[in-house]
Amino acid sequence: MLLWIVAVVALLMAWASWARAGRLARKLDSLTQSYWELRYDYTRLRSQVARLDPAQADAEPEPSAPPGQVAFVPLASMKKKS
Repeated sequence: MLLWIVAVVALLMAWASWARAGRLARKLDSLTQSYWELRYDYTRLRSQVARLDPAQADAEPEPSAPPGQVAFVPLASMKKKS
């Protein structure tokens, strides 16, 4: 009798895990689609701004450190932000 209870509990846990994995997969697909839509919109808007103000698009940003020198980069700025 105990073996049947353990088997049923294991089956229920497996089903719950399967359902959660499915929900997470759908959420990941939704987030991925939103990311690429945002990237597309950003690129489209950037090109529109470049058309409106071509002088700003042609200007190159000034380098922060002279060539040949290595600038200090704090590790905190390299952390992934979640």
